[in-house]
Amino acid sequence: MKLKHISSALLALMLSVAALPGLANAKVVVLGWPGGSEETALRATAELYNKTASDADKVELLFFNRDGFFDKLQADMAAGSNAFDVNLVATYSIGRYAPYMEPIELGADASKVFGDTVLKTMQFDGKQYGVPTDLSLHFMYYRKDLVDALIADPDAKAKYAEISKKYLGKELAPKQPDDWTWDDWAATSLYFSKQVNRQSPVRYGTVLQMKNLLFNMMVFQSLPRSYGGDWMDASGNVTIDSDAYKTALKLYKMLYDAGASPKDSLSYEYAETNAAFSSGQAATALQWNAAAAELTDAKKSPAVADVTGIVAPPAGPNGRVDHIHGLGLGLNKNAQNKEGAIKFLKWLSSEDAALAYARAGGSPALTPDVVAKVAKERPDLVKLGEFASKYGYVMTGATSAKALSVYELQAKEFTGYWSGQQSLEDALAHTKAGMQDLLKK
Repeated sequence: MKLKHISSALLALMLSVAALPGLANAKVVVLGWPGGSEETALRATAELYNKTASDADKVELLFFNRDGFFDKLQADMAAGSNAFDVNLVATYSIGRYAPYMEPIELGADASKVFGDTVLKTMQFDGKQYGVPTDLSLHFMYYRKDLVDALIADPDAKAKYAEISKKYLGKELAPKQPDDWTWDDWAATSLYFSKQVNRQSPVRYGTVLQMKNLLFNMMVFQSLPRSYGGDWMDASGNVTIDSDAYKTALKLYKMLYDAGASPKDSLSYEYAETNAAFSSGQAATALQWNAAAAELTDAKKSPAVADVTGIVAPPAGPNGRVDHIHGLGLGLNKNAQNKEGAIKFLKWLSSEDAALAYARAGGSPALTPDVVAKVAKERPDLVKLGEFASKYGYVMTGATSAKALSVYELQAKEFTGYWSGQQSLEDALAHTKAGMQDLLKK
């Protein structure tokens, strides 16, 4: 439901806020992402900041409901709301909010804390619009026990070569996952699929997230990206109908049709992928980094926790890449206390703040020197920061005002191809035409 009266909507929000203790006289209102580790980490970090901030610059936290958050935020900002000074921003929504925000200068130390690649997740038109607080990317999860046994067995290696020849047109030898190309991953996924190899110790070689859902496109797109694919070229021309996308889309469909992923994968997203892999019946899964805590937890995933390995996504002809996007905090153009808000944002980009946020459960991507200081407490952040700095990318146009609509369009058309409802040519033609309309200047 759209907000017709911004004042009543904000009143309802204020009434639902659970503010930090002792912040009745706070002067900088920060609108954060509600629920989960992001809220917990922001509360702890804001409390730390308030211990030394002046009364005029202390922080008070405000949270919307998660349901419809981004639409509500845009409605408030478009109406010129000054009920908050600092607001949440996400990589894929920066273009929507940039007209209602002011760019910020974080200072030289920010690049030492986060690195330039991560800072770019909060940039639009070359300007910095936020401090990156939480980062999401993808890990390739795999069964160490299965891969090690395959590599050690001459008969299994011969079968692997036979399967790769049949499905990929070339004989391949099994490798450790950190050395995989996408073809190596595909061959491994086929080998560990009962429908392809009756001797496989598990039912499926991988778990593909193929539901008509925009976030699934983020998981998929590192494959075409590693083949040189992008949304647009330097001149702004939509390039979705490239050979890179054709190769990637066909590879997913081949694996699905061959039975390397469950037949109901067309309805799979994050939760289903976790469930399938944690059941012990899948050899690999390209999945969000957030799943690491569950898939390596002996209580939550007893069948696989001790044998789950994690590496970056496989390499293509253009090398290894990993989709990244972030949540962050930026400056509302109509902020009542801009000076105090800027002070808080600059502090939030400091090493002390980033480490506090990490220790409180957040997921900031930090440079090697900084993350080393919390490596024992948060080993998952080591890989997060490493992969983000080495392989992280953002598609050209993926921070535009219509970025989410582009992902939705791709999800609809690509799922239509994978499910056999339309040809590859039609899927790409429809996607290109739609993107040209969405991304036109």
